[in-house]
Formats: sequence, structure tokens, C-alpha cells
Amino acid sequence: MSASDTSRPVVTRFAPSPTGYLHIGGARTALFNWLYARHCGGKFLLRIEDTDRARSTNEAITAILDGMRWLGLDWDGHEYYQSQFWSRHAEIAHRLLERGAAYRCYMTQEELAEQREKAKAERKPFRISSPWREITEEQDRPYVIRLKAPREGETVIEDQVQGRVAVQNAEIDDFILLRSDGSPTYMLAVVVDDHDMGVTHVIRGDDHLNNAFRQLAIIRAMGWPEPTYAHVPLIHGPDGAKLSKRHGAMGVDAYRDELGLLPEAVGNYLLRLGWGHGDDEIISREQAIEWFDLPQVGKSPSRFDFKKLENLNGHYIREADDHRLADLVAPRLAISAAGEKALLLRAMPELKARAHTLLELAEGARFLFTKRPIEVDETATALLTSEAREMLHRTHEQLAAIAEWDAASVEAAIREVAEGTGVKLGKLAQPLRAALTGRTTSPGIFDVLVLLGRDESLARIADQMERQA
Repeated sequence: MSASDTSRPVVTRFAPSPTGYLHIGGARTALFNWLYARHCGGKFLLRIEDTDRARSTNEAITAILDGMRWLGLDWDGHEYYQSQFWSRHAEIAHRLLERGAAYRCYMTQEELAEQREKAKAERKPFRISSPWREITEEQDRPYVIRLKAPREGETVIEDQVQGRVAVQNAEIDDFILLRSDGSPTYMLAVVVDDHDMGVTHVIRGDDHLNNAFRQLAIIRAMGWPEPTYAHVPLIHGPDGAKLSKRHGAMGVDAYRDELGLLPEAVGNYLLRLGWGHGDDEIISREQAIEWFDLPQVGKSPSRFDFKKLENLNGHYIREADDHRLADLVAPRLAISAAGEKALLLRAMPELKARAHTLLELAEGARFLFTKRPIEVDETATALLTSEAREMLHRTHEQLAAIAEWDAASVEAAIREVAEGTGVKLGKLAQPLRAALTGRTTSPGIFDVLVLLGRDESLARIADQMERQA
């Protein structure tokens, strides 16, 4: 069955290694696999490649599953664990031996080192040349099982993203399938698992493109159906280098917890990193499922732009339900009382209008829950001059005389003070904002007064009136 066969239902998979967090590049790979499966009405599977027992951790597995769920990337059925299938991997290695497509190699580490040094001295790529390739007699000593890779011709992959890619078979070495301790190598395990799980499309980073030629050698030796490959360019940093920790690359959980981003914003941004649909920037998950296809994935690496992601997140914050946002922001402010949550909810329409992240939302709301006397930052303190404090005194008197504390009444009172002192509204609003919030930025000053309420507003103004300029 060829790679172009379309008779099988589409099955994609995401196969992370649980040796660390779910990084942003892995999240995009998962998203592309998920979208393609959903677009085609197929299945999306999750396989944890935990064969590196020394480095795999339960914490990393939990973080991967949590990150997938946060991004809304649900998988079909249960998650698979590669380590559960070692006996199956070994079975296939021995079946390849029986077919004459693999051999027992008894070369020692010293012999391998000698070949490696010889290649280095001759400035040639190192390729294993095992004297055991054509010998079938068993020896009573440790051995590995190597694939008997083809030597003649070339292997061609019609990649859905990269196009036609060809490699001379002479460049594919006799790589190890089964180690001397009986454990399978990554190269064998991936092929066996993909086959047994019915994977039809392997969508992954283009750093795996070279692996595809080795894996195809196993697939063809077994006579198995060949998957369709799609190798997606990696994500680069703003400077064009591969995205790394020095660019601020973090796990998906950090985008949620440390940066305060919404999953729909992260998903939308990752979708647009390397794939596009005309000039559309804001793309819903439903639209993405309808429109996504592999030919639209670009061949060039995409550059990660944190500012663009933050701006996109601002759009989704403005669109988000106020109750949901209040629930997300409350823990960041360490508030839990019903009255405090109700106040945060009331403030949310004003707060979210100018916030790009949940961090900014929380910081913008902090003044509401600060105990008196509030701390005034350095920039705001500079606004509280002697002249400003005199205006605050007049403002306090005017506000205290209001019969009903609502937006219209406080606005009328503030405007009356501004007109009476001969200043523009902004010149009065700035020190008033500093006195009420301790900062130079906040929701509209009339909204601040209403949210804080009469007693708290008048008390905060009085606190600043009494301070020395």
C-alpha cells in the first residue's frame, strides 16, 4: 500500500517524550495533528514515548496531559505508553532477523571506535561496516540486532509539506533495532507503534525528516503500509535562530501560569505559525477544523513574536465571558470572599478593555482590594503636588455632598470641581486617580469611584489630603 493510499481512515498521533515540559513547538505539532484528524473525520491518538526510563518522569507526563487538555486537544481513547510494548518491539526485531532483513552484530565498542576514528581521519561520514552483515551463525556472546539497510538506489518521500525529498540508500547506515540488553531503540519502537496503532499520517517537526528514511526502511522490510509524511518547519525565535530557552521558550503551563494567557489565544497563535488562510488572523477552533489542510503549511520556519501573541490574547480577553475572567483572576489576587468576587466581576468590563493578559487584569484590579492606607508608586506620587492636594480637598467636599453615589452623580461632582478651579478635567483626574489607586493608570476615574464606593473613595482621598507634598 503506497503513501498515497486513501482507503484507510485518517489516524494521526502526537508522541511526546516525558523528559520535560510540553514545549510550545510540541504543542503546535499536537495542534496540527489534532486539526488534521478532526478535519478528515479521523482519529487523533496520544502516545507517551517513555522508553528513556532514566529521564522520563511522572511529573512530565502530568504536565503534558494537563497542557493538552488546557489547549483543548482531546485525544481519542486512552493515552498509550510506549514502554508497554517492548515485547512487541523485540518480536518485530526478531521477525526481521528471520526475513533476512536484519542481522546479529557482535562488534565490540573497540571495533566501533576504530571504524569511527578511521572515518574521522579520512574526513568521511561515519557509516557502520559490520563484518556480521551476511553471517547468520549465532555466537555465544552479547550482540545487537541491526537493520540490513538497502545499499543501492534511493529512497524517496513525497512529503506533504517539504515536497519530494530523496536520499541515496548508501547514506542510510545499518542502525540498531534491538540493544544488547534486549531493549528496543527509538527508531524501531516508533515504527512498530505507528503501525500497530494504525497511524496513516505522521505529522511532526522537520528535525525528524532524516529519521523518516530509516523508518521507511523498516516499514518496507516488514511489507507494512507506508504512512503519509508531513514534516513541519521548526519555530524560530525573533532573531531567526531555533527557538530556545534564551528566547524565553517555556512549557505550555508557563504560558498559562506565568504569562497569564488564554488557551484560545495560544491555540490561534500557534495555528498561524506556519499555516494560513488568506489574511485571516482571528480564527475560531471550528473554522480551523474546517479550513486546515497540510498543503497550506509553509516550508519556511516561522518566527515567534511574543508581542503579537500578547496582542492576540488581548483580543480574546475582550471577547471572554466576565464570569470566566473573574474566576481566573481571583486566585492571582488571593481573593475568595463572595463580596470580593462580586466586586471583581462588576469591575471586569472596565478592566478587560485595556488588558492584554490575566496578569494585567489582576494588576489592574489590585487597587480594589488594597487595604488603606494604599501604597502610591513613585510616578503617581509625583502627581500629588501641593496644588493637586488642594484640588483633592475640594473634590472631597463636593463628593461628600452627593446624595446618591452613582456614575452620573460622581461625574457631575468632579466636573463641577474642575470648572470651579479653572482646570481641565484631565488635570484633576490624574491626581485623583493617584489618590484612589496609587497608580497613574486605571479604569475611567468615574468607574473607579463607583467601584470603590462612597466610604472607601472619600477615605482614600482624605489619606492623600493629609500627607505632606
